[in-house]
Amino acid sequence: MLLKLYEKNNNPADLQRVVDILNDGGIIIYPTDTMYAIGCHGLKERAIERICRLKDIDPKKNNLSIICYDLSSISEYAKVDNGTFKLMKRNLPGAFTFILNGTTRLPK
Repeated sequence: MLLKLYEKNNNPADLQRVVDILNDGGIIIYPTDTMYAIGCHGLKERAIERICRLKDIDPKKNNLSIICYDLSSISEYAKVDNGTFKLMKRNLPGAFTFILNGTTRLPK
């Protein structure tokens, strides 16, 4: 299925459809600033394994990225000290990627 979403004024039913797909363990493809990415709900292990199979990578040997809604939600999934938090607060949103160690909340 192809569903096109925009920066503003999306149909709430379309957004709910994406949320339902993610919550049901499905995967999505979405644009980034340089390419398309494959994504899933970060706590759905089977979906993560599916992405790893598609990319032909071993999830035990490769790090995966997660996207958090806002800075306050990052501490649920990553270990963030005060200095790193201040750095992120100064630079986000922006064209930066921060590599942090995950918490035990994320699937291994």
